[in-house]
Amino acid sequence: MTDAPHPQPDRTVPLWSIVAFLVLALGGAWAVTLPLWLSGRGLGAPGATLLIVGMMFTPLVSAALVFLVLGRRRPRPVLRFLGVWPLRPAKRTVWVTVAAYLGGVLLPFAALAVAALAGWFPLDLTGFSGFRDLLRAQGLTELPVPIGVLVTAQLVQLPLLAAVNAIVTIGEEIGWRGFLVPALLRFGTWPALVGSGVVWGLWHTPIILLGYNFGRFDALGVVFMVVACVLLGIVLGWLRLRTGSVWPAVFAHAGVNGAAGVGAVLGASGVGVSTVLHSPLGVSGWIVLAAVIAVLVLTGAVRRRGDLAPRRTRGAEPSVTPGD
Repeated sequence: MTDAPHPQPDRTVPLWSIVAFLVLALGGAWAVTLPLWLSGRGLGAPGATLLIVGMMFTPLVSAALVFLVLGRRRPRPVLRFLGVWPLRPAKRTVWVTVAAYLGGVLLPFAALAVAALAGWFPLDLTGFSGFRDLLRAQGLTELPVPIGVLVTAQLVQLPLLAAVNAIVTIGEEIGWRGFLVPALLRFGTWPALVGSGVVWGLWHTPIILLGYNFGRFDALGVVFMVVACVLLGIVLGWLRLRTGSVWPAVFAHAGVNGAAGVGAVLGASGVGVSTVLHSPLGVSGWIVLAAVIAVLVLTGAVRRRGDLAPRRTRGAEPSVTPGD
């Protein structure tokens, strides 16, 4: 299998700017979350959620700073290089974005099904005992309506509420899939997809070591996150390359984040959701993502992509790579 053609030199960024972006993004994550470490309370510190949200914007800010330093040497148009604008072809990009979002929402459900079938995550689809425990922990001892009604309401509104996550996932995706993936394409498609995923996983280190996602406080938790980010990053990166737009990745990422807590609603009482087996970014999620990647490879979809930053000539439409 051969890689798709690489962008022309005037469509990419100098190597030093990639290094600068990595230093800014990784260092920025530590800088923003430093109060969590200094507080001695970790993720339980006041304002922890706001700091984690702020951390999610460090890739976007890093890309903006790199472009500022590049000045006249930055690829033009910048928004096209980042996959932000224009949406071309608009209809296909919009529909791919919608499909990617729904796929992102379904990923935690599919991972939960795999975990349940493997015997890693016992479900309670009748009494919803795990959800009852969650409500009690929040001080709701007397339910105003039957538990089944509350669960149904949670699941019905999930696709709508998950979209709100796009407000913050845009901060990550413009950095990782908007800037880093096309910047790394000089090394080939797979190095760009896998390399950006590794960086994305390592970027989570400050909060993973505080117990985020897997409930671990050691390097193994970081390894788990890197594996998850490489697998998910390949899919998100493929969406970016296939459409030439960052928006499918933004909304797919939002869907995954928004639906990640479904295990707390459908799980049995006393079952933790922050372990490498139970987490949607854990082993069951890896299995689902690996299956998706296998389909993309076997169908040849990974090799097809739209042009990331087409040259503009007067009266001409942007060109696309053969096979688009």
